[in-house]
Amino acid sequence: MSNKQTSYPRNKIKILLLENVSDSAVEELKEHGYTNVKKLSKALSEDDLCEEIKGVHIVGIRSKTQITEKVLDCADKLLAVGCFCIGTNQVDLKAATERGVAVFNAPYSNTRSVAELVIGLFVMLIRRISDKNIAAHNGTWLKDASGSYELRGKTLGIVGYGNIGSQVSILAENMGLNVVYYDILTKLPLGNATKAKSLKELLKKSDIVTLHVPSDETTRNMINEKTLKNLKKGAIFVNYSRGDVVDLDALKERIEDGKITGAAIDVFPKEPKKKGDEFETTLQNLPNVILTPHIGGSTQEAQVNIGLDAATKLISYLELGISTGSHTVPPVSLSPQKDTHRILHIHRNKPGILGEINSDLSDNGINIVGQYLKTNEEIGYVILDTDKSISKKAFEILKNIDGTIKTRMVY
Repeated sequence: MSNKQTSYPRNKIKILLLENVSDSAVEELKEHGYTNVKKLSKALSEDDLCEEIKGVHIVGIRSKTQITEKVLDCADKLLAVGCFCIGTNQVDLKAATERGVAVFNAPYSNTRSVAELVIGLFVMLIRRISDKNIAAHNGTWLKDASGSYELRGKTLGIVGYGNIGSQVSILAENMGLNVVYYDILTKLPLGNATKAKSLKELLKKSDIVTLHVPSDETTRNMINEKTLKNLKKGAIFVNYSRGDVVDLDALKERIEDGKITGAAIDVFPKEPKKKGDEFETTLQNLPNVILTPHIGGSTQEAQVNIGLDAATKLISYLELGISTGSHTVPPVSLSPQKDTHRILHIHRNKPGILGEINSDLSDNGINIVGQYLKTNEEIGYVILDTDKSISKKAFEILKNIDGTIKTRMVY
């Protein structure tokens, strides 16, 4: 990380952290001089957030807070959003992109936590521990091997072979499971895992099916009445990915008719806003069904790692303009140049902008020591290192380039 002081004093950069973001993030920010941190333990409504976010440079959220277009319109100083979780579904990425607001997350930090729990659920479900546990609590001794099996030798189908899915694959194989996976992208198998040609093929082969997919137009409601017909009779089904990828009513029917003999669900189409709120789902009170409150990645280790990961990305963006890992501002990284000032320029992606930037700076005798540009469909992002003696002049020139969204002098 750069030891240079940012042009804007670090203790005046306002940071708002919501939903009880890990103290590891607060400590990391304060170690780098960002002491103006306000931390709240809860999510805020859209209207409350619109008030709270005024004058804020960085906002950190988890999965409940919604960063809508209205919120972004109220965020008059916002540079970046840190999602202290895996996903970014709670942020209007299009609106953030148009406004030049970088959005970061921590996609790898709770991988192990989810994978370990999912493996544990396979054991619990295949042994029907849920039913036996409830019976024991109610005073009934269900000592019975009927319907209980070992994992070894069974086939596990993993839908989505990304960070978590591939980790589950490794652990499952070590437990003696045969692993087959399906992903719309080409993914190299780990260990002895084999790729299914289609979701239908995977469902027909698998004794246990686990989902590890994002929520998008290709996955929403992907497990429905039609696809469940392909499921192997007696299968176990686990969803620890996103709540809108499974039709729960169709899943309930398959559980009730015995096609599915066990299920574990951690994510739901509609979830309570806070701990202690009332919760209802059609899957309640079904046999051998384990329901958990979206806690797949909720371990102390994961929260610490997420805090450090997201905070580090935010600090890199504040101090060096590095946007690697952003879902909105194009990913750019440029090593610091000696005896220079660094200026960041975010602009609408239209032909000729870089040429105009270089031409205007050249016409004013400004030497560019280092430069890196990258674009996406909406915007372009360029880091420029210029001679210290004329950096203020360069900054003013960049501010007036047609199509400019944001200009910031980093140091």
